[in-house]
Amino acid sequence: MALRIRRDDQVVVISGKDRGRTGTVISVDPSRERVVVEGVNIVKRHQRPNPSALPGTPASQGGVVEQEGPIHVSNVMLVDPKTNQPTRVGVTRTDDGRAVRVAKRSGQQID
Repeated sequence: MALRIRRDDQVVVISGKDRGRTGTVISVDPSRERVVVEGVNIVKRHQRPNPSALPGTPASQGGVVEQEGPIHVSNVMLVDPKTNQPTRVGVTRTDDGRAVRVAKRSGQQID
C-alpha cells in the first residue's frame, strides 16, 4: 500500500498519548503502515554495553536509552504548508503526467 506521508514531512498527531504534538517524519514503514515521528512516542530500550573490538569505533556504554517508537499512519495528519493546520492529502496529475500530492484544506501542491 502506498502511503501519502513521506519522510521529512511535517505532521501532527491526532490521537493517542501524544495528541496535538507536531514533528518531522524520520522514517516510514509502508508494509506495517507505521511512521516514526521526531519527539513523539518516546519509548525506553534497555541496551547492553558493547565494548567494540574494532579500533577507532566508539564503544556503546549501555543503560536505558530513550528513542522514538513507530505509530500507525492513521494517527497522524500532514500539516498544510499554507495554513499550518492538519489536512488530508489528495493525489492529482500534473499536465506532464506526474502524480503530485495536494493538501485538501488549501489546495496547495505539496511536492
